[in-house]
Amino acid sequence: MSTPDRLFKIRSHMATIGVDACIITSADPHLSEYPASHWKFRQWISGFTGSAGTVVITNELAGLWTDSRYFLQAEQQLTDSGIDLFKMGEPGVPEFKDWLTQELHQGSVVGVNGKTMTVNDFRNLAKTLKKADIRLDAKLFIEDDIWEGRPIIPEEGVFELDIKHTGLSRLEKIEAIRQEMKTQGATHYIVNTLDEVAWLLNFRGSDVKFNPVFHAYVIISNNQVSLFIDPHKLTSSIGKQLAQEDVKIFIYDEFYNFIKDMPPLSKVLVDPARTNSAVYSFLPQQCTRLENTSIITNLKAQKNKVEVENFRKAMVKDGVAMANFLYWLDNTIGKEDITEHSAAEKLSTFRSEQENFHGESFNTISGYAGNGAIVHYAVNKETAAQLQPQGLYLIDSGGQYSEGTTDITRTIALGELSKEEKTDFTLVLKGHIGLDKAVFPTGTRGVHLDILARQAMWQHGINYGHGTGHGIGHFLCVHEGPQSIRPQDNGVEIKEGMISSNEPGIYKSGKHGVRIENLILTVNDKTTDFGSFLKFETLTLCPIDTRAIDINLLNEDETAWLNNYHQKVYELIAPLLEKDVKEWLKNSTKGI
Repeated sequence: MSTPDRLFKIRSHMATIGVDACIITSADPHLSEYPASHWKFRQWISGFTGSAGTVVITNELAGLWTDSRYFLQAEQQLTDSGIDLFKMGEPGVPEFKDWLTQELHQGSVVGVNGKTMTVNDFRNLAKTLKKADIRLDAKLFIEDDIWEGRPIIPEEGVFELDIKHTGLSRLEKIEAIRQEMKTQGATHYIVNTLDEVAWLLNFRGSDVKFNPVFHAYVIISNNQVSLFIDPHKLTSSIGKQLAQEDVKIFIYDEFYNFIKDMPPLSKVLVDPARTNSAVYSFLPQQCTRLENTSIITNLKAQKNKVEVENFRKAMVKDGVAMANFLYWLDNTIGKEDITEHSAAEKLSTFRSEQENFHGESFNTISGYAGNGAIVHYAVNKETAAQLQPQGLYLIDSGGQYSEGTTDITRTIALGELSKEEKTDFTLVLKGHIGLDKAVFPTGTRGVHLDILARQAMWQHGINYGHGTGHGIGHFLCVHEGPQSIRPQDNGVEIKEGMISSNEPGIYKSGKHGVRIENLILTVNDKTTDFGSFLKFETLTLCPIDTRAIDINLLNEDETAWLNNYHQKVYELIAPLLEKDVKEWLKNSTKGI
């Protein structure tokens, strides 16, 4: 069935149920960044396969709203679909909620599946539509009625992550959560997102590509933990263990009926940014709704000592894989055919050789020359560019290990570089070092630090459009909150134990892209009469390509930082490498 046929089908259904427009998000009921195929309704209806985007359909028009990462991809995939592309953030392009107020008449009804929209997003949308006298209906489960051949919810089992990796048992985590519930005056706490369920239970799964999670909900009360999951996912031994720990098992599909029957005087803790709006609306009116950041969000963001030590082990493994890959690339470029796609596959092969490897943490971004300027370039085998022994090649990749999640970007000189390429590379490196060397007082937020990564390039009239840093999970999601380092203030301070990315970049369309990314751990620095101070410790272990540096643009402190970093990389990685790769690493990490 073609996209126009699917649009006709959905419009016919809309007419039957009295809906004038419908909104189809990219999310699942758990608000996942990477939903399982069962919830990729937006992809099914539009043909657009990017990870972010919203489709809006009226009786006569249809549009896809997506960000700059996917403009080129969306233009190609929406050809002859009957769906127009709205480039978010571009001048003159309205948000879809404002577009709806322009296209619909007063008294119109807009439908959305409330299970795929956060409480906050639903409120903002409803507020905008209400001003135009348009009603928002959150109970439009249209995919259930028209999606033919819909994939089933994944049925793979879960496995337990040992306490030697987690540092805390389930019971210890549950106790810590109940203490915080008591502080906040909550009798019940709803856990909606998959990574938070996985962290709480010390389980991992394979339901979602790139993220080692499984489909489940949890409700914690003062005397019970209720787990909503397909029981087939649990082995008998895990089931017995949960029973001994007073974790009661319910069928996954019973979740919404359960919250409908919540005791009337319950005080339910809900995170409006991490809970779907259907959960909120299903709660009985007599329940008190306590809105706050999810307890687990804050707990899992600050890694414990065991998790940190495991991260260090994961970084060594990833460093070995990266060294083998970069050695291979250096010794193969210009001698054999290498494409962006085959290079990414080669790196994945090197990672798979490491013990406790569970797959990639996201879809590898592998961009040569001008493709490197596409921030979230999605390479495929058919259209992948051939790597040449000249210019810059950007590869952003990561792995999932039992010990931790990795995310690393390196930009590599494949041969001779222009003065502009070297300048841009060095400005990015200066920004990377500027953030890494930061010392800051307790209470500092990411927005306060972001300028450190941009200052050198600002002086050259250059900037980048994405954030500088995101949180990262412990063998969980590669993008994790609540902290971020970006120009926009989210009100979250950077705390000890948080692991974030440091990834400034420069992107010149049609020419090249440069990004250098390491993961950094927030640690204590000092306490003075002026208070306590924090700093960052670099965890990622992989050489930065000195062939791409204009040494004249680095000051003494920056040169010392790079040499010290490379010495650390060599000391920790070299003993694990074959002789030839070890010699290559020695040369790649020698002082400048």
